[in-house]
Parts: sequence; structure tokens; C-alpha cells
Amino acid sequence: MKNKLNPINSDFSIQTFKGGFDNNFSYIITCLRTGYEIIIDAAIELDKLQTFLKSIPSALFLTHTHHDHIQYIDKYLENFPNINIIGHPTSENIFDSNRFIPVNDNTTIKIGELEILSIHTPGHYFDSICYLVENVLFTGDTLFVGRTGRTISDGSNIEDLYESVYNKLLKLPGDTHIYPGHDYGEVPSISLKKNKKISDLLQAENKKEFINKMIHYEKNRKIGS
Repeated sequence: MKNKLNPINSDFSIQTFKGGFDNNFSYIITCLRTGYEIIIDAAIELDKLQTFLKSIPSALFLTHTHHDHIQYIDKYLENFPNINIIGHPTSENIFDSNRFIPVNDNTTIKIGELEILSIHTPGHYFDSICYLVENVLFTGDTLFVGRTGRTISDGSNIEDLYESVYNKLLKLPGDTHIYPGHDYGEVPSISLKKNKKISDLLQAENKKEFINKMIHYEKNRKIGS
């Protein structure tokens, strides 16, 4: 597990935790003006996060519902009976509907004085959502440091991934910092501008070239990368 308090600006801080199934990340975001807190993904055992919480979290934001990102969710719900679950509408039937708040593409959720924008990014998985807080983007498994997510499981679609990454995420300002769902890169977080420079998968001229690059990547991928 890794914990680091990252003051991004005067409005919020990020605490990063690593562990889970495959070097997963979970995050605590704290609104510094109001003290409200949220958690991104239930990928880390609750007891490893709980001592770092300064208040009862208002919501658990899900980047998608692959098992490794929600594997500890029952413990979170048991310990925080009033916590809301935020995720894509297609995930609603998995959870208690009384606690699930569905968010579509381009929806703003306000927590304390923070405004969190949901960006639906299907491709790695059909219910994938990225969350933008000012210039910080929590990307789940859609985008990592050094590469995109993969499209090898049921619910994945390589053409959708291209549209999500190239026509949504890479349209954001270059100084947007990504906080991914796994620690697969040389650094845990990176700006979009720098990420594009180091990743061949983010340099395709069109969809066909991206698909070819992905095929080449999968053929030559090293385990854990």
C-alpha cells in the first residue's frame, strides 16, 4: 500500500492507496473547504483506508464494475450505511438501488464545494466512467500511464475505446493530470500532454491505426505492463 497526500490546489487533496488484486489504486478526495470526502473505487481493503479518512465519506465513485475495482464494496457499504454509490446507469442492477445514483455522460456531481464531472468512456468496459475534478482526471482502466486500457474481456470494444480516449479524454487540456486505476507506469500519475509523448498507443492518426497499434501491443505485451 502507498499513501501520499497530494494537495493539488487550495480546494481539494488526494490520498492515493495501492494494493488490491493487481496494483490497483483507490483514492480519497477531500474538499478542503468543507471537509467532505469521497472514495474512488472499492479496490483496496477498507481497513487500509479508514484511518486516513477525516470524515464519513459522502459517496463511493465507481470507475467501472470489473471485480477488482469493487471487490471490497460490501465492507464499505456495511461500515458506511449512508454512503451513496455513483456509477453508470447500466451498473444499477448490481447494487442496492436505494443507494445507487446513476450518472450519465457529462453529468456534474457536487460534493461539498467540489464539482465532479462524469465522462462516460466505454471501451475497456461498457460502464466505464472517468471523473474530472478541475484539472485532475480519475481514469479507472480507460487510460493508464504509458498506454490505454485493454479490450480483451466481455463488455470491451476497441472502437469504443478509441472514441473515448481520442475524442473525449485527449480533447481535455494537456495539463490535466490522470490518476489511473492501476500502477502500471513508471510514475503513478502524469499529465495528458506528457502521457501522449511517451505512449505509442496515444499517437495514432486515426481509428484504423489505433486498432493496429493495439493488436501489436497485445502480441508483444509483457505481463504486468
